[in-house]
Amino acid sequence: MTDREKDVEILALRHQLAVLQRQLGCQRPRLRPEDRALFAALLVPLARATLRRLRLLVSPDTVLRWHRDLMKRRHARMCVNRRPGRPRTVASIRRLVLRLATENSSWGYRRIHGELALLGVAIAASTVWEILKTAGVDPAPRRTTVTWADFLRSQAEAILAMDFIETVTLTGQRQYILVAIHHASRRVWIVGTTAHPTHAWVTQAIRNLFMDLEDTGYVARIRFFIRDRDAKYPALIDDILGSAGIATVLTGVRTPRMNSIIERWVKILRAELLDRTLIWNQTRLRQALREHERHYSEHRTHRSLAAAAPLRARPQPLELDHVERLTICRRDRLGGVIHEYRHAA
Repeated sequence: MTDREKDVEILALRHQLAVLQRQLGCQRPRLRPEDRALFAALLVPLARATLRRLRLLVSPDTVLRWHRDLMKRRHARMCVNRRPGRPRTVASIRRLVLRLATENSSWGYRRIHGELALLGVAIAASTVWEILKTAGVDPAPRRTTVTWADFLRSQAEAILAMDFIETVTLTGQRQYILVAIHHASRRVWIVGTTAHPTHAWVTQAIRNLFMDLEDTGYVARIRFFIRDRDAKYPALIDDILGSAGIATVLTGVRTPRMNSIIERWVKILRAELLDRTLIWNQTRLRQALREHERHYSEHRTHRSLAAAAPLRARPQPLELDHVERLTICRRDRLGGVIHEYRHAA
């Protein structure tokens, strides 16, 4: 025997004595799994003839069987830890697939696969199907149901709404405010204020509004004009709008929800300005309305615009080192009724 084989035999015999000492009084020594693993690791590299010369509690065939079982369990654990099949799709591609499915409810997995091919993303159609199915999204093009909110949002670019707002000055004079709002951009125009909204005044105010819309490029986008059935609107304005290719849509009787966008703006105007400011006369009213219109269009955030303003894009998030040295100053409008916060120069 070589020195290595003698060392192995000594280790095996010593461990065997330890097993026997551990089980004194037992009729038959019982080997634990760790004992079998040790014997298999020590004795299998020896030749079969050497194994037969050793004085062991078990036969050489049993030691070899232990070793085979040990190797089987090892390979079984390796197969469990290894993921079967192809590697998992990159997270950015999975997010893109779900984004296309969310933003295009009528697209099936084949249509999404074609769009990805146009973007240069090499992915199988079956993989797109699996990503949608795992995320709980129907891969087939049966997601064609469009909600009213989605429908109105898709049409918002072509809608302009108008309404009258009534307020009373401290002198007791009733003032009528004519206001218009673009649904998509939330841009507001204070068309005018008057104590006597005659048909001639309303007609001229709408003509002035459309001159402003032409200068800003909104006329080319607007196709529908929403208003209520107020008698203050003359029939002539429908002809003015029709000449520009804009159809008038009248709301139902006592149905303010049909013109909900501008009704929500009226609530904002009353809560932020009219209910908190003393309006002495028409001149003061016009000045306050101009200030609020400028604040609403240039600074006030809107949830429908992802916290941006109609005339100001949302700024990029600040980096951490800039946040630590952040200095903010306040600007007051209308004597402190409205506060605006900006970065200090």
